Amino acid sequence: MLILADQKRHSPTGETCNNKYYVCNGISMKKILIPLPSYGFDPTEVAIPWKLLTAAGFEIIFATPTGAKASPDRKMLTGENLGLWKPVLQARKDAITACVDMQSREQFSKPKKYTDIIETSFDGLLLPGGHDKGVKEYLESVVLQRQIVNFFTANKPIAAICHGVILAARSIDPATNKSVIHEYKTTCLLSSQELLAYNLTRLWLNDYYLTYPEITVEDEVKSVLSKAENFISGPSPLLRDDHNKLNRGFVVKDRNYLSARWPGDAYNFSLEFIKMLAAAAPI
Repeated sequence: MLILADQKRHSPTGETCNNKYYVCNGISMKKILIPLPSYGFDPTEVAIPWKLLTAAGFEIIFATPTGAKASPDRKMLTGENLGLWKPVLQARKDAITACVDMQSREQFSKPKKYTDIIETSFDGLLLPGGHDKGVKEYLESVVLQRQIVNFFTANKPIAAICHGVILAARSIDPATNKSVIHEYKTTCLLSSQELLAYNLTRLWLNDYYLTYPEITVEDEVKSVLSKAENFISGPSPLLRDDHNKLNRGFVVKDRNYLSARWPGDAYNFSLEFIKMLAAAAPI
């Protein structure tokens, strides 16, 4: 049993609402898929959801392109080459501890292959982010995109954070020839966040913070939406949230789809997804 604290989220109608304490119980054995790139996933956006979902009784199944164990973005985990901005840009201690723990677990060490994913085997899907160039094999995977369409068609709970929203945006439903999030409200990594990190470090890290130098995450996501109002930026993302400071985080929930912007939203993102999963019918 897990008691979840107050959290602020954004409703599909554009209203901000507060969820009171609630209890998740009786949800063991629901299976949640978290696909990852071989290298470069953001440690916070994977390990914090993994930690909270596991504590709530969910079974997490990871998947990678070849079925080999994934590796997190080394710079985010160690602060290597982040210079004076290390305290701001590196993953926080709680996320690093959770990531090290996660990497030691058998479930993480023995992922499925992308090609072995079958949507009907899972109750929900979580799409994390990461910005190093290694994430491109994940963001550009046609195999994953086809399965994401299946999850949306089945109306299962789906959560995407940061660059993970790109993967949802690129998943084209053959029935409409449009993105699966075309008619959904969403958020993602903001252009202001992406360009700030790039400008702070470009003298020695070049375009490390620009996964796709030609277009920001926000601009690509906006390009697949049916109307501009479907993109919700939220308040200025200055500080990271945690269990005791959930008001710092921000998520957008629209029906079966949940989105968030950056590692600073990870606790709100995880707790809201737990609530969605607990309310959903099991497969």
